[in-house]
Formats: sequence, structure tokens, C-alpha cells
Amino acid sequence: MAQDLLAQLDDKLRAKRESFDRLPVIDIAPLLDGSDKQQVAKEIRWALSNAGFMYVKNHGITQSFVDQVFDVTRRFFDLPMEDKMKLHVSNSDVALRGYIEPFGENTDPTKTKDLKECFDIGTERNAIEGPFFGPNQWPSVLPEFKELVYGYHQKMVTLSKQLLGGIALSLNLPEHHFQSLMQNPISIQRLLHYPSQKGVVDEKIIGIGAHTDYGNLTILAQDDVGGLQVMNREGDWVEGSPIPGTFVINIGDLIQRLTNDVYLANMHRVINTSGRERYSIPFFIDADYDAVFEPLSSCISEDNPRRYGSVTCGAHKFGRFAASYAHLKEAV
Repeated sequence: MAQDLLAQLDDKLRAKRESFDRLPVIDIAPLLDGSDKQQVAKEIRWALSNAGFMYVKNHGITQSFVDQVFDVTRRFFDLPMEDKMKLHVSNSDVALRGYIEPFGENTDPTKTKDLKECFDIGTERNAIEGPFFGPNQWPSVLPEFKELVYGYHQKMVTLSKQLLGGIALSLNLPEHHFQSLMQNPISIQRLLHYPSQKGVVDEKIIGIGAHTDYGNLTILAQDDVGGLQVMNREGDWVEGSPIPGTFVINIGDLIQRLTNDVYLANMHRVINTSGRERYSIPFFIDADYDAVFEPLSSCISEDNPRRYGSVTCGAHKFGRFAASYAHLKEAV
């Protein structure tokens, strides 16, 4: 291959090729079946207080089902742009459901344009009820798409609540602590496609710019291409290589606020220079729109004084999204 076709990363974009063996791959079967919830909670506490990220295995979702969702994801993004733009996110106003074209959403807009395309759904509604709540848009040319993608969303809702139960236990809270905040939670099921980049690659255009996630919890399914980078506590970027049979779990800003920085919502980004198309399927679970998040008293001490005030989940999250979408500039 000619040298000018190879990706040449700017020094600021080079990730250390370090194994994630130092970050745990947590077997959550004892959490799900109840055989040793406290041991899993202990491992979760180490992971979230040191890295903000972890892999989980034995999560109860079959690989064959995940593979089906990846397959229909690829087929969706292979559709003509005209078909995808009929489902554009701007059709859904503040509900934020539908297709986002390359550069249509930018997570770090002061530095980076995001070379990715997305498709978002959430809990089905008959009409727009407000930010994050409204009807989903579905591609009529892929009749199996709705059943698979919405089915995946529903499985992720269940798994995320189980994981949040483990996080509650890790904070010495009752396992059902988050349930009162999640009677009608905001959830987003996202499909992502990252074209591969070549030539000189710098921060101006990468797959997705550096960011923390906005809410409670993210469950990420990766294909085998790679490209996820996570910042460690020393400020170095470390590759989050795919591990078969696992999901990548990370927490968002609201859990960091809740724990008064005891747990870390870590910076991460995606750079795809593999020469292959990259697909990923992240699921985001938050809380009710009006749920209040403020530091737990157990996370406040003389050595760790209160660092945050109170925010509501929806206002915090919508403010972050409004900065990323052109059609929402006048909605805040």
C-alpha cells in the first residue's frame, strides 16, 4: 500500500498500546443470579473509582442476538443517504430520535468534527412529550430492523438496571436505590458507523471527539475493529480493545456528581484508522427527567468536600445535547 494511503496520526492522537488487563473484566453472573452480589460490588467499586470503565462478561445476552443486531446495523448504514435522511433526527424535534449524518453531531465542537453517522431510538411513545421522549422513526425498507433494535433496547434497559443495582451496592446503598429515580427514565439506544480514516489524521476530524458521557450508565457493544480510546488518570490515552463476549461499561457525569468524584466519568474518544468500517452499539440509561442528582453524604468528607450542587437529570443531559445539534440551538 502506498505510504500516502496510510493513516498518519498526529502525536496528540497516539494512544498507548497497553493491555486493559489492569482494568477488570468483571464476571457479573454472581450479581445477576444473586450468588455473590457483594463480591461483584467490590470489583465494580475498584473499577469505577480508578478508571470509570470496565468490561463485563456473563451478562446474559446471547452473542447470536448481538450479532443479529450488528448485522441489521450494517445493513441500515448501507442504505442510500436519501433513505436515511428521511428519518433525520430533526424530524423528531426535542425527542432526538432518528438518523444523524456525518458531522451532524459534534461532541467536542470547539476542537473536533465527528466522522460518524448515528441512529437513535428510545422508549416508544405515541407523540412528542418533551426532550428525549417521542415516537421512534423506523426504516420501512428493513422490516426486521424495528424488532431487532427495539428488542435490544429492551434487553439493555433490564441489564442496565441490574448493573445500577451493583453500583448501588458498591456505594453501600440499598440495591434498589436507583429505582425511585427511574420510574420513567431517559434511555437512548444508539447505532454508530465510523468510516476508516487515512492520510494525516489530527484532532480536527476524528470518529468522535473527546468527551464524557452525560448521564448515568453506558453499555457498549463493539465489533472487532477497535478504535475506542480511554484516558487514564495520568492523562494518557489507552486503547480499549474489543474482548469477545463482553460489553464495555462506563459511567457518566451524573454518577460522578452523585459520588462527589469518588467515581470517575472518564474521557474517551474514537479514532478509526483500521482500514475497515467500524460499528458499535452503545446504550445510555439515565433517570427520570426531573430526578435530582447531588453528592451523597457518604461521599462527602473533610478530605473530599462537596464539589457539586444539585441538578436535574433531564436539564443536565439536554443542555449537553443542545450544544451538539444544530436544530436545537434555539431550544435552550
